[in-house]
Amino acid sequence: MPSRTAADQRPRFGGLVSDGGIRFAAWSQAARRLWVSIFDEQGSREIERLELQPEGEGVHALFVAGLGPGARYGFRADGDYAPERGLWFDPDKLLTDPYAIEIDRPYAHDWRLAHRRGEGVDTAPLMPKAIAGALPKPVQASPPLFRAGDLIYEVPVRAFTMRHPDVPEKLRGTVAALAHPAVVEHLKKLGAGAVELMPVTASIDERHLPPLGLRNAWGYNPVTFMALDPRLAPGGMVELRNTVAVLREAGIGVILDLVFNHTGESDRLGPTLSLRGFDNQAYYRHTSDGRLANDTGTGNTIACDHPVVQEMIVDALRHFVRDAGVDGFRFDLAPILGRVEGTFDTEAPLLKAMRQDVLLADRVLIAEPWDVGPDGYQLGNFPPPFLEWNDKYRDDVRRFWRGDAGMVGALATRLAGSSDVFAKASQLTSRSVNFIAAHDGMTLADTVRYERKHNEANGEQNRDGHNENLSWNNGVEGVTDDPAVSAARLNDHHALLATLFASRGTIMLTAGDEFGRTQHGNNNAYAQDNEITWLDWAGRDQALERYAARLAALRRAVPALSDTRFLTGQPPAGSVTPDVAWLTETGAPLDAQSWQDPQRHRLVMILGGAADDGRRLAVVINGDRRACMFTLPGREGFFWAPALETGEAVDIPGPVSGRTVIFMIERAAVQAGSREKSNGGK
Repeated sequence: MPSRTAADQRPRFGGLVSDGGIRFAAWSQAARRLWVSIFDEQGSREIERLELQPEGEGVHALFVAGLGPGARYGFRADGDYAPERGLWFDPDKLLTDPYAIEIDRPYAHDWRLAHRRGEGVDTAPLMPKAIAGALPKPVQASPPLFRAGDLIYEVPVRAFTMRHPDVPEKLRGTVAALAHPAVVEHLKKLGAGAVELMPVTASIDERHLPPLGLRNAWGYNPVTFMALDPRLAPGGMVELRNTVAVLREAGIGVILDLVFNHTGESDRLGPTLSLRGFDNQAYYRHTSDGRLANDTGTGNTIACDHPVVQEMIVDALRHFVRDAGVDGFRFDLAPILGRVEGTFDTEAPLLKAMRQDVLLADRVLIAEPWDVGPDGYQLGNFPPPFLEWNDKYRDDVRRFWRGDAGMVGALATRLAGSSDVFAKASQLTSRSVNFIAAHDGMTLADTVRYERKHNEANGEQNRDGHNENLSWNNGVEGVTDDPAVSAARLNDHHALLATLFASRGTIMLTAGDEFGRTQHGNNNAYAQDNEITWLDWAGRDQALERYAARLAALRRAVPALSDTRFLTGQPPAGSVTPDVAWLTETGAPLDAQSWQDPQRHRLVMILGGAADDGRRLAVVINGDRRACMFTLPGREGFFWAPALETGEAVDIPGPVSGRTVIFMIERAAVQAGSREKSNGGK
């Protein structure tokens, strides 16, 4: 891809507005002819069709005098039509500009968009039109607010506020709603370092959804990579930019979840909307026999090893940093971005470009480190500074609290930052994003309510979604009136939240899991744009929400919890206390036999304090269903005091009830008294 400098911030393709007109430019190596179609102000009537001129190396461009901001347009391309050879040129297909930053209406699936050439269907009436815009003044460059070790709050933009009573109805379900004071206050209570917005770029429904009366609620089916979805951001980039500014003023960064692994053009039966019509062979990967590669499970795979595709993706990232001021990005099915000729390479050109680009070098980069292609599981293999979603953390924490045997060692490893995964090549810090639940899979509340998935509402006879969720139901599947079962589920929910907030490094909480959101066992609710996924603010568990806020406050007050450095068991520089001690309930160090005991469900993690105060934090975990006495080792001049428990704060001594996490903090003794023991607490 062309080299970029700080001054060279604008892309060379798209509808580029300048004094006196618009330069339209697009890329296709295989097309023989390209046109730009200009439409009226309503985008309903094609005013003229002008042919672009070849400029070499696949670039086609034309300057059209007299046009200005607001002009509506699309492209058309012609060349060979031979789908069996990956050639789909058809001038009857109006194509969205891959560099469009605004479209005039959402995409709507229509079977005519997949018509074959020669069937006489011009798709212009079915397609949104790109809107040319004047180049906005870049956002003032500022370092990201988010830092590794912070809390990421994953937000499905539409579902988050569709039922929020304090947000004005006209704003509900939009990016602008995230800037509402009630929302900002909620984010601050949870100590969110950043919100991670699930896809806000324009997407299209999969072709099987409209006949079922469903629509894609998550947005992981984009057409192009820069234009925002008008349903989520009716105010376009200005709306996103303003919301980022409000959140930033509150100390909260914004991370965009972006999809660069596939598009909504799907397989060979899918619609022709943009990239397929420009140059299918170049923009998508193909197998040796000429078929579309499907490392994504969606029908196509973006060719991220192609220089023009790399340029387009980097331009999209620069656009959101330059024009909206976002902190960074999370990449869906990220191994696709690092595949070179189909094989994942940590030094792939695109991954290098992201880390070295002048505008992107300091941005937050988060990988979902798996896809469904060969060698698609790449957890721990992305190069620094990429953070990575850690599904081993999710699975091991769920297994421990489900009661699986022999999980104490795995739990300790996950609490400590997963050094088994990330301590490679002399790396001293963890790049793990710890999460127990995300948009994909069971919610945190459903994890303790449903042993099996319940995806019947998706119209696929419950065949979709993961079958193994490492979930449990406390004896009753789903909704129950049994107070004992309800209490057990709530206790487990507390324990899961406490474990997450007690984990070293970056943590992620999906919106609503702090107050008990449920999808009624649906673990693949991508097609449920309704009450199944819309957060029930009025019916939320406010006591549970307050507990999550207390966990957040404790995490902020104890830097050792969010520290990303790997633990050594030795005192850090300037301190006399080891950075960690792993103990049994008796206060004795865990030995090899204790670590390997399959029936052990109890653990104490004592984190050493900062060099300036030397105080320690004890995380007491009783995963057994039976209560147990715990003993903490004392030190002269200090005593253990309750910090937080998965119910209410409790006094020590006393037995720790089953399925409980307690936080105890070491405080300096200031006067003689019964609670200021130097021999520990129980």
